[in-house]
Amino acid sequence: MRHRHSRLRLRQKPAHSRALQRNLVTSVLLYETVRTTKKRAQVVQPIVEHIITVAKKKLPHIAIRSINAIVTHKNACRKTMEVLKPRYATRTSGFTRIVAVGSRIGDGAKLVHLQLVDAEAPMAPAEAKVKAKELKKAKTKQRAASKKNP
Repeated sequence: MRHRHSRLRLRQKPAHSRALQRNLVTSVLLYETVRTTKKRAQVVQPIVEHIITVAKKKLPHIAIRSINAIVTHKNACRKTMEVLKPRYATRTSGFTRIVAVGSRIGDGAKLVHLQLVDAEAPMAPAEAKVKAKELKKAKTKQRAASKKNP
């Protein structure tokens, strides 16, 4: 039963839980999508929302200090201030979404994608390989043409 379970908590020791949350928040801000368990995504989602709100509403020097207290990489703060703040300037809330993916093979845990709304969709690995091959072919053709016509 679920009586009086109102807090979003992870079942690790507090220091481990805090480190896990900080790392997940940093990854979401840097890569704009992360695949993780449902519970972890539910715990991290309000933190990401809060960081983007702080970036929007507070003065830049104050926002940078409060963001750097949470994230573990300096580029996450920079991206929040330079990319995410203008992107969500007109949106008041709801900067992230949780999309169900399925369950993990080993233990059956529910997996989800925690992603930023209005983000550029990342390429699937198969699409990335195809694009890389096309670029490689184009470069070899270009080199061959430049050798023939110097």
